[in-house]
Amino acid sequence: MKRISVFAGALALLCLISCTNKKEEKEEAEKFVVTNPIKIDTSFTKQYVSQIRSVRNIEIRAQEKGYLQNIYVDEGQYVKAGQLLFRIMPGMYQAELLKAQAEAKGAEIELQNAKSLADKNIVSKNEQALAQAKLEQARAEVALAKLHLSFTEIRAPFSGTIDRIPLKLGSLIDEGELLTSLSDNSQMFAYFNVSEPEYLDYQTHIKDRANTKVSLLLANNEVFKFKGNVEVIESEFNNETGNIAFRARFPNTDKLLKHGETAEVQMIVPLKNAIVIPQKATYEIQDKKYVFVVNKNNVIESKEITVTGEIPDLYVIASGISVDDKILLEGVQKVKDDDKIKYEYVSPNEVITHLRLKAE
Repeated sequence: MKRISVFAGALALLCLISCTNKKEEKEEAEKFVVTNPIKIDTSFTKQYVSQIRSVRNIEIRAQEKGYLQNIYVDEGQYVKAGQLLFRIMPGMYQAELLKAQAEAKGAEIELQNAKSLADKNIVSKNEQALAQAKLEQARAEVALAKLHLSFTEIRAPFSGTIDRIPLKLGSLIDEGELLTSLSDNSQMFAYFNVSEPEYLDYQTHIKDRANTKVSLLLANNEVFKFKGNVEVIESEFNNETGNIAFRARFPNTDKLLKHGETAEVQMIVPLKNAIVIPQKATYEIQDKKYVFVVNKNNVIESKEITVTGEIPDLYVIASGISVDDKILLEGVQKVKDDDKIKYEYVSPNEVITHLRLKAE
């Protein structure tokens, strides 16, 4: 019986020691690090969905009706300006040209006869003038026939890459029917939409920017190796979206970019008096970001924030909190609303300094 009492006492002592240790660990765990948002002048890279367009992209269509006699190029082929692409069967147009040339020859003979008779006063000068007008009309018919015949040969108006060719040899073609498209991909345009506030900031601070260079993030999440330059801003805002279109030009010497491609333009946006917080102070629920704010009674409360930009290790905040709010920096996964905590305050400058050192 004595042994049982000793054993029970020892067990109680162990439980007491264990509970004391757990309580101490809990008290230690309840000490959190708190800081403030900070207001700074900075810049961040913002991404805009863009549409890639060739500097020149046209549809090549038939200007005459007839059978497709020859196709001299293939899909995806690079062609030079003036190169022959297609031929429409020219027989009818050649015949029309021969007919027009014959009529012009006859008109020349009639003019010579009328001139000879007019010189001898056998016919009036009006007869000679009528013969001259008939010759000019015949020559115009020759020129028109030559033009129609030339339309049976479709040539590249500029150097570029051939797109899909939907028709095959022998197809009957109507006037205006699509034969293919031609793209000049030596340089590319990236069109992207910018909101009115961002447009105003851009125009206001453009003199403070080193340049108007932008980058292009491709669909495979790789950055295009050539920088682009913002060169055009449209003259009007879209009333439905409140956006205005920017256009950046990119060199494309490797021909990697293609007409119709999608990408994201990365533009450096300058910010004055921007409110920033460490990214690690936030948590996310259903694509919304939150922080824990500590009130004057040391009780925490979650607040939704709107992030307008991202810098390495930092978020630029548009709304939700102010620089006067104390926010939980670490341990956001260990607490919940209405928890009362003990904390150690660290100045935001010190926090940012350590973040930068860590990044380096």
